[in-house]
Amino acid sequence: MRKNLPSVETFVSGILAGDRVLLARAITLVESALPAHELLARQIIDALLEKQNIPAATLRVGISGAPGAGKSTFIEALGTYLTEREEKVAVLAIDPSSALSQGSILGDKTRMEQLSASPLAFIRPSPSGNTLGGVARKTRETILLAEAAGYHNVLIETVGVGQSETAVHSMSDVFLLLLIPGAGDELQGIKRGIVEMADILVVNKADGDRVTLANQARMHYLNATHLLPPKPSGWSPQVLACSALEKTNIEKVWETVLIYRDSTLANGFFAENRRKQAAYWLHESLRQGLERLLAEMPELTALEQAVLEGRISPFSAAAQVLGKLQAKSMF
Repeated sequence: MRKNLPSVETFVSGILAGDRVLLARAITLVESALPAHELLARQIIDALLEKQNIPAATLRVGISGAPGAGKSTFIEALGTYLTEREEKVAVLAIDPSSALSQGSILGDKTRMEQLSASPLAFIRPSPSGNTLGGVARKTRETILLAEAAGYHNVLIETVGVGQSETAVHSMSDVFLLLLIPGAGDELQGIKRGIVEMADILVVNKADGDRVTLANQARMHYLNATHLLPPKPSGWSPQVLACSALEKTNIEKVWETVLIYRDSTLANGFFAENRRKQAAYWLHESLRQGLERLLAEMPELTALEQAVLEGRISPFSAAAQVLGKLQAKSMF
């Protein structure tokens, strides 16, 4: 399976040199469900980590917002702002596929024509996947590869307000929530948990006849954030307004991101947060691996049928399965 693939050493040296083709191929390995590809992907990432060639001085920005908030336009405006300052930026997406069609929204490159044309930008839509956890884990690994390739600014996009926001929060340094002006009750439809996760709230589309509405929405959200509990980072959420279409106040948004970074670096939260995230993904990977092992156990089908027929309790069935796993792990 691996005979036509470059060696681990070729991948590592190419990624470190900023080879976009080898970077893309390595990410494809990460996204693959083939065991041989998964092994090779792990070997590439481990080799980069062992060489300490995945830099710590990177910034991971999670960006979320309800459909229609203008995320793609905003990310292109922000990414273009960075590339115009000769900074490299990677745009990644967490896009849980449809459980019915197995399709996923992979149009980011076509929507970000200006940014995708820049040699300093790397845009990678997420793969199709059956579970959000699997897609998110692969995005986490993709972040490490992009950072090793020199993309020190990583923008992680989600498709909307929901479970994917929690996944993005678990792999980003700063979480930015994009909002829409003039949507009636400004807090309607936005889950409190999402707002609580946000470090920076940005009311987009503050242009044309919506400037007044955007400023009103900004004040509503500013008042709402005062009611939230203190954040572990010691940071008070900032609320801004911008126009991604007209590229106004994009610089202010990025300046606020950098202020957040500097503040959390100074008080130690930045590094501690990354350590906790690494531990979280260790346990998440273990959980996903155990679920895969369970799904492959031939005894599980018979036990499940016995549970359905009432011949054994769910708890006894689970104890039997866990006992078999434990027995298999003993030497």
